[in-house]
Amino acid sequence: PRVCVVGSGPAGFYTAQHILKHHGGAQVDIYEKLPVPFGLVRFGVAPDHPEVKNVINTFTQTARSERCAYYGNVTVGRDVTVPELRQAYHAVVLSYGAEDNRVLGVPGENLSGVYSARAFVGWYNGLPENRDLKPDLSCETALILGHGNVALDIARILLSPLQLLRKTDITDSSLAALACSKVKRVWLVGRRGPLQVAFTIKELREMINLPGARAVLDPADFTGLENAVKDAPRPRKRLTELMMKTALEKPVEVQAVAAGAAAPREWGLKFQRSPQEVLPSADGRRARGIRMALTRLEGSGDSAKAIPTGDVEELECGLVLSSIGYRSLPLDPAVPFDSQRGVIPNSSGRVEGVPGLYCSGWVKRGPTGVIITTMNDSFDTAQSVLEDLQGGVLDISPSREGFGLVESILRSRGVRPVSFSDWEKIDAAEVARGKAAGKPREKIVDPAEMLRIIGH
Repeated sequence: PRVCVVGSGPAGFYTAQHILKHHGGAQVDIYEKLPVPFGLVRFGVAPDHPEVKNVINTFTQTARSERCAYYGNVTVGRDVTVPELRQAYHAVVLSYGAEDNRVLGVPGENLSGVYSARAFVGWYNGLPENRDLKPDLSCETALILGHGNVALDIARILLSPLQLLRKTDITDSSLAALACSKVKRVWLVGRRGPLQVAFTIKELREMINLPGARAVLDPADFTGLENAVKDAPRPRKRLTELMMKTALEKPVEVQAVAAGAAAPREWGLKFQRSPQEVLPSADGRRARGIRMALTRLEGSGDSAKAIPTGDVEELECGLVLSSIGYRSLPLDPAVPFDSQRGVIPNSSGRVEGVPGLYCSGWVKRGPTGVIITTMNDSFDTAQSVLEDLQGGVLDISPSREGFGLVESILRSRGVRPVSFSDWEKIDAAEVARGKAAGKPREKIVDPAEMLRIIGH
């Protein structure tokens, strides 16, 4: 059987890995629109979390298998359509993730100084489409809308001492911009309360222990939570207890400031506030603050809803980052898509109404969870493919040409795919450039330069 996987992030690689491991004859081709593989492991994981990127070693082993091939620089839906892939392969798995962000839907969100978390993370991580972002870091106060791990990542990058970032694979240009940054206060704002935050304890602890930055948490936000948290699941309990402990501690810096030392950078969590409007500067061009509706919670736990109380509050800030979630987009008119939920309608990864078409990862279940969540989800889809091969649901008696057919289509459209050994040349160039600067790598952010390196 010939199987094609669209997207080379964790979902694509884990799907391929599982099929190759459990079917001795399957051949899997992975297509990726960028020349370089690994999706959000490369472009989403924070530069100061190198250990999370270790899965790249496993993915590299998969890609080097003689039954696996990687074709980068191929945009499915444009360079080759899904119906064309279905003619070339017995099964097609869509694992292309969530390449857009949810919008706030409030007045002023298009002012300069307002960015999506997705674009900002892409900028410091070297995602080609965000390389020209040039965020304005000339203000003292930044406000991040969202209480997830991505929001904490951004806060940490904004407030981290430069010497910590210099040793990471953060891009050269974003390092230069952060070196001139005036930001010294970051507020993380959420519509709901401390019991509904989506970040995890590891990320919170890292933020609390960040050198040169102090946490500003209001003890009043945690009043009466001791009882509510008693019956909560253990991770939620530990997370809330850490926030409570931090809110009640008197920081050492207070004495230092009293003694005349400069105030350090600071960050804090604000709860039960929902953005109503980004307020414009006098010339109407840029953000100068945000108006928020105060909310009250109806219900409890994860299902609690934030209801506006009618009261509002304004907060001055020159930088607004919206970290309210990523969003998948439809890829090809031939593929059903639920635009309300932003997923491909499916059952255990089998795309509804289209036999032989599957999906895995964020486009299958929505943009939530960490790499391990995606791994389990992808194994689940791969299992569906294997079951359909075994049960004869997928007819493999007509032989399919696989890449042979796709290659002639791509050639006729002037598209030259990038192989995995091409990527390894780009990888070697990045590592060499990084070595010169004392970093693990210096990412190349321009696809044209990537293609020049491999002589395309």
